[in-house]
Amino acid sequence: MSHMSQDELVKQWESQQASMRQLLVEEDTEDWQRSPDFTGLERVGGVDLSYIKGDDVNACAQLVVLSYPNLELLYEDSQMVTLNAPYIAGFLAFRETPYLLEALQRLEKTQPNLLPQVVLVDGNGLFHYREFGLACHLGVLSGLPCVGVAKNLLQVQGISNSQQHQLQIASLQKGGDSFPLTAASGKVLGKALRSSDRSTKPVYVSVGHRISLETALRLTHTCCRYRVPEPIRQADVRSRVYLRLHFPAAAES
Repeated sequence: MSHMSQDELVKQWESQQASMRQLLVEEDTEDWQRSPDFTGLERVGGVDLSYIKGDDVNACAQLVVLSYPNLELLYEDSQMVTLNAPYIAGFLAFRETPYLLEALQRLEKTQPNLLPQVVLVDGNGLFHYREFGLACHLGVLSGLPCVGVAKNLLQVQGISNSQQHQLQIASLQKGGDSFPLTAASGKVLGKALRSSDRSTKPVYVSVGHRISLETALRLTHTCCRYRVPEPIRQADVRSRVYLRLHFPAAAES
């Protein structure tokens, strides 16, 4: 990729996103998704990439699979990877997706019975500049239902961390309460979710692939013991432990 200018790369990536966007499914496709208590859902995946401090090239790609509804660990895969695509805002998926996809493919090859029925992704789905974030990339390329769950608000398409946004957050009374993230166009790109009674700071949920927003929101809430849903929290914790064990000097810096 080094022979391409950033402008050329952006044009190529925009074209690829537009093509993949045509394959995106924004509705429920599985029987368990239509069940009030998600009957039939047994395995929920979580993915995350953790970086070494001061190093934005080497990272730990992490996949966990938890049982549902008990959220107990069934499988984990920690892999050091070298990112070869540059960081460009709005195109994070091109840096991270290949390694998360490889982790899912390794699992499918070695223990297909543990493949998750849905994957919660530490990042955005439709709630994105071009309505095709990391969770959409991973969903379309893996074929699995995916949900984007971001910890921070992406200020995009007229949505901003405004006084009105803060008032909406303050109006969330209990875990499970939410409000829509509505673009300037009027389209709802996702929802801000108060994920637990104990946490007043919301997470931002959006469709990744093969799931509706309401189902994605409900599922995310049922996976929360704390603010961040357990599959993503476990992926984050375990990838950081892996880095501390293998790169103690870097982790302390």
